Amino acid sequence: MTIDEADSIVQGDLLIIDGRIAAIGGTGHTAEEIIDASDAVVIPGFVQTHIHLCQTIFRGAADDLSLIDWLKRRVWPMEAAHSSSSITASARLGIAELIKGGTTCALTMETVNHTADVFRVVEASGFRATVGKCMMDKGDEVPDALHEQSDHSIDESIQLLESWHGKANGRINYCFAPRFAVSCTKELLQTVGQLALERNVMVHTHASENLTECELVKGETGLSNVAYLHSLGLTGKHVALAHCVHLDDSEMNTLAETMTNVVHCPSSNMKLGSGIARVAEMLERGISVSLGADGAACNNRLDMFTEMRSAALLQKVINGPNVLNARRVLRMATIDGATAIGKAQEIGSLEIGKRADLAVVALDRLHSTPKSDVVSSLVYSAQPGDVQTVLIDGELVLSEGRLVTIDENETIAVANQEFKLLVERAGIV
Repeated sequence: MTIDEADSIVQGDLLIIDGRIAAIGGTGHTAEEIIDASDAVVIPGFVQTHIHLCQTIFRGAADDLSLIDWLKRRVWPMEAAHSSSSITASARLGIAELIKGGTTCALTMETVNHTADVFRVVEASGFRATVGKCMMDKGDEVPDALHEQSDHSIDESIQLLESWHGKANGRINYCFAPRFAVSCTKELLQTVGQLALERNVMVHTHASENLTECELVKGETGLSNVAYLHSLGLTGKHVALAHCVHLDDSEMNTLAETMTNVVHCPSSNMKLGSGIARVAEMLERGISVSLGADGAACNNRLDMFTEMRSAALLQKVINGPNVLNARRVLRMATIDGATAIGKAQEIGSLEIGKRADLAVVALDRLHSTPKSDVVSSLVYSAQPGDVQTVLIDGELVLSEGRLVTIDENETIAVANQEFKLLVERAGIV
């Protein structure tokens, strides 16, 4: 399933040489290693464009709250309590889950501290990621450990950029990640806008996720959320805005005109009660929309199959059954995600010359039989457990359902241990 411009579906072999796709179709190619994908579909690895690896070990510890309460009562205290070892455990747990579900690349926002530890896990695991240190220099009820001095936040971000951007043959990249307008001063946001253009890197932030958030921004600035970010230089092809649930028509126009990327997180939006983003309308207006699971603290899983299915079904509820068909939502999960992070020439589809980031998904299971339409089976029926094999840069990271670069049992054990210690440090009951 190539996800090329024609959405071609090809039966035959796929040949990988030196980490790139060398041939598609036909049979009988010779190779040093052969992976049997009978009764399966080979797809581009999913590209998730909004993840918080640092929150994976918060899974189940912040349920049944709206966004602002969720942040103040649970997520910020736990993020503030992170240590080098706990964030390492959290990132490894998240990457392991992503790989086992067929995700090969993520755009991820971490917390204020210990971001270098996340980079080290990404590097060791063979995962592809664009990672940003969360930036927060204002806000009520922000723990001291997360409340930064503006200059320090910028300096540390630049240091991380210079240390990690482009590493591992381009598999690892940096982005600026101001948390959202409520947590950042105008001066910080303006500086980020300038630095992102100067350094040719992405900006990854949240926008218009929750009505209370929108009211806070309007009350402080006199502008709607997207209009405020736009006034500070935080729109454009290099900017990814997570959520965008509550937009007026003027904001929609701004996103379309500036070619700003929107990241839709349907499960997170439902669980936090934030609302339903107008995705079908965004797509009609030509706005770039890709998908992300958000964090395990508000989802509680990092599963692109669930996000594809939920995205399609939600739009059908509000717009009718004909919108956002399976082929369209599959493109959102792959090539549209690659486009959003500026990597569409390298990943997001199976085409000759592109990097070999791909997944083999079994479609011979009870829940996917019969497969009268292979795209429908993948989007509406398939589950993470159906993923058999995953390659990133042509290297096996999942083989016959077993992680290659990460010890699964150890990862689970360490995550459980580190979570107990973190909750004690955070003082959460």
